Amino acid sequence: MAYQRGSLKAVKRKEGATWVLRYRVTASDGRRVENIMQVGPVRDFPKEKDAWREVDKLGLLVRINEAPCPGRIRFSSLCEQYLKNDFGADAVRPKTERTILNTEHIVRAYLIPRWGKEIADDIKSIDIHRWLKSLHDDGKLAWTTISKVRGTMLRAYKVGILHELVSKNPMLPVETRCSTSYKAILVTPQQTLAIIQSLRNVLHRILVLTCAATALRFSELLALRWSDMLWEDAKIAITKRWSAGKDGPTKTRKAEGHVPLHPALAYHLKEWRAQTPYAKVTDFVFPSLTAEGRVPLSPAVFVADHLRPAALKAGVQIPDGHRFGLHNMRHSLSHWLVNKAKVEPKTVQSILRHSRIQTTLDIYTQGDDDETRAAQGAFLKELGMASEMIQ
Repeated sequence: MAYQRGSLKAVKRKEGATWVLRYRVTASDGRRVENIMQVGPVRDFPKEKDAWREVDKLGLLVRINEAPCPGRIRFSSLCEQYLKNDFGADAVRPKTERTILNTEHIVRAYLIPRWGKEIADDIKSIDIHRWLKSLHDDGKLAWTTISKVRGTMLRAYKVGILHELVSKNPMLPVETRCSTSYKAILVTPQQTLAIIQSLRNVLHRILVLTCAATALRFSELLALRWSDMLWEDAKIAITKRWSAGKDGPTKTRKAEGHVPLHPALAYHLKEWRAQTPYAKVTDFVFPSLTAEGRVPLSPAVFVADHLRPAALKAGVQIPDGHRFGLHNMRHSLSHWLVNKAKVEPKTVQSILRHSRIQTTLDIYTQGDDDETRAAQGAFLKELGMASEMIQ
């Protein structure tokens, strides 16, 4: 069938004249019938050329040429419209580059290969449920990843309903597990010191010390310049992160801000600045020496060749195949501050810059055996059930 552009017509209604796009579709019995799509009120688009701009903006020409009839759009087209409307220039809530990349990966690696050729309105909830379960049982995907796949498909249908591409959302009854079995390896302060002392390169030592004391994410550490060290204010400014070989926005809005800079940490950072060949305010605090400071050091190389061996030497138990990196220092600081130093959880949340305190307590802080035993002992003592009484 030849490409159809359709025609615009102003239709009078009670609320005022409205532009509609008229086009022909093929009905189930093979007949060609005329249909319309609403564009917008004439008062907002007084000239026909203005209405045509709105047609292009809403992607109506794509819709009338891709869908065989209303509500019969293929899932692949639904996904393309979702990416365009939710991540394009007209998106209500702008997304970070990382979010865009992750979403596009889910759409093109999982959703379109499985459902792309099917009519979006014909996809059944039970089939989606079985498919998601098979991703875990057969594909060995973690439930947290499957939950993201479900969320992306759910959002694609929501956007489709908003733009009248589909009539229902089959994702609503579909549920998945979203908990993770991952448990971070914790590093004690004594082990952290042993790691620092075993590293030969002063750059690596100050990097681990800064991470352990501030709980900055690796991407935030790599993005630091000397201009971010607010010596007089005793703060480190966090305004960006290093991602995909360039500066990018912080992971969340809450992540942008400041972390404390204690005089002891400031002393070591100033000592490092006096030694590094890249000490200008625009230079990286943790530069790649092989790249002559043009970019920060390589995180993958540092972890594999230096951090992991140093951690094993310090007595950190790292099972084969288990994740371990600077992010473990972030978990370790949260755990130690809450359980050992008895710091208020709200203060720890502020240091880690989490949006929700539940993240700090549920994910980044593990239960402490010493503390639970002490709590149990306090209760027994209050009961008058001291060990000597039992004897």
